[in-house]
Amino acid sequence: MWRLSSLPFFEKWFILGIVLGVIAGLAAVLFYLLLRITEDIFIFQFLGMTYPRPVGEGGSLIFKFQPGRYFLIPVSLAIGGLISGFLVYTFAPEAEGHGTDAAIKAFHYLQGKVRWRVIPIKILASAITIGSGGSAGREGPTAQFASGVGSMVSDLLKLSPEDRRRAVAVGIGAGIGTIFKTPIGGALLAAEILYKRDIEPEIIYPALIASAVGYTIFGITFGFTPVFGYYTGAFNPLRLPLFAILGVISGLSAILYVKTFYGVNALFKRIPLPNLLKPAIGGAMAGTVILVAPEVLGTGYGWINLAEFEKFSSFYSPLLPVIALLVALPFLKIIATSLSIGSGGSGGVFAPGLFIGAFLGADVGLLFHYLFPTIVPDVAPFVIIGMMSFFAAAGKVPLSVIIMVTEMTSSLQLLPGAMIAVAISYLVSGKYTIYKSQVPTRKDSPAHMPEYETPVMEKVKVSQATISDVKVTTQDHVEEALNLMMKNNFLSLPVVDALNRFWGIVYYNEIKDRNPNENITKYVIRGSPYVTSESSLEQAWEIMTRTRSRWVAVVEKGEFRGILTLDSMLKAYEAEVNKIRQAEKRGN
Repeated sequence: MWRLSSLPFFEKWFILGIVLGVIAGLAAVLFYLLLRITEDIFIFQFLGMTYPRPVGEGGSLIFKFQPGRYFLIPVSLAIGGLISGFLVYTFAPEAEGHGTDAAIKAFHYLQGKVRWRVIPIKILASAITIGSGGSAGREGPTAQFASGVGSMVSDLLKLSPEDRRRAVAVGIGAGIGTIFKTPIGGALLAAEILYKRDIEPEIIYPALIASAVGYTIFGITFGFTPVFGYYTGAFNPLRLPLFAILGVISGLSAILYVKTFYGVNALFKRIPLPNLLKPAIGGAMAGTVILVAPEVLGTGYGWINLAEFEKFSSFYSPLLPVIALLVALPFLKIIATSLSIGSGGSGGVFAPGLFIGAFLGADVGLLFHYLFPTIVPDVAPFVIIGMMSFFAAAGKVPLSVIIMVTEMTSSLQLLPGAMIAVAISYLVSGKYTIYKSQVPTRKDSPAHMPEYETPVMEKVKVSQATISDVKVTTQDHVEEALNLMMKNNFLSLPVVDALNRFWGIVYYNEIKDRNPNENITKYVIRGSPYVTSESSLEQAWEIMTRTRSRWVAVVEKGEFRGILTLDSMLKAYEAEVNKIRQAEKRGN
């Protein structure tokens, strides 16, 4: 393995992809088991509640809600938040929040470096946050775990910072693709989630391998059935305008999700209390929201599945009738998620996004069902496309979310409607994203800045600098050349003929011991390089370096115009830098 870094790209990343896939698979299995344990402790034992699971995780579409000790939900979330806050803020503060964003930040700004202690803390804290009932997803912790171990493996193998960044990105996609059982979508997500409107193409190949390996490990352990089962409905082109409307609603709702989440996050940062207490407060507040609708508790995958197949009789609220409950669920989920994670709790924002989108879709689908019952006989297509269009807008990941939700529901026939809804929601949501560490394009990433940055010396032309008329002619003698060199502190001079055409260069070392009255012509080095007024300072500097000189000749169509000195070049460079600084100040 010590020779790994010297292998060609595809061979190296085939091996690393397998390694990262094994890590992602084991991370997903470990986190899933931990989550089951904490759910059993908090939800099933402490609260005595029932909790639906999706069919792909052993659940059933026949479900009856048992409230148990329903009134203790805020207590459960507060305890979970307190334990999570203690773990995070005592041992690894960067593990707070939704995980995926921290991994994106590591890619762009930290050369892919992730502290090793973040890995176990993130997994444990997230399992407790979600298992106690917190409104959060399991994809963020898995992504941060897999990307963090990828960073560690890169350091152990002494890979370059560029390869370490790639390993982090591959870990994000493989972790999410594995926990959702969406290997193709996860591979695309690894390349897409880093940017608002760009993609990292070199990530796709290793991410495909890693996602496939991780998915296989997770599937062998927990089965390969898609999370939400198999959608068998037919595609109807008459629904396309209705899906477009859903896209508009999803885009606007995505803006609300982002603003609410970071508004709550900013509010908790201003609270003058120790950080480790804030997740407990957020958890208790989220618990009061969940008292209105227990469907908001945890990841909510089982409720999404029930909504997809219109099992609305299974839904429960002590305060709201079913229709009002369905309308309220997307907004209650936004509030509960913002409180659970925005307060400093640990968990993902992807799964809550799917929940919000699913119930936006269910609400829109029910409305259109009553208006156009023959065109919309059921709401399942709207639930599925709602998941896609909402999080494509909120996470700025349109391609990968379309594929991921298609894999989760086995709904290829809905792709035309999904593409329309996603394109519209992405457009409507504009600049807003739930991943604040995303940058617009590769050009905006510090990881790629050297590839796109134009050095100042390449921008400044020779014509912007002062040109000096220093030269000797082919008729001059050695003594005259030496005197001119001493006067200007040069070790060489340009030589021109009687018509002022550039001939070449005469060097001090060649004439210092010659007869002072001897003509310099036979000591001239012909074919010497020069620049024009349109050449850049970078080109001038390269010639100075090659000729071991503090100047370079400036020539236009064979005619000598003067010399550009190093001092003159530096003054032009400093003037341009000052102009850039002034422009930046005006821009700020």
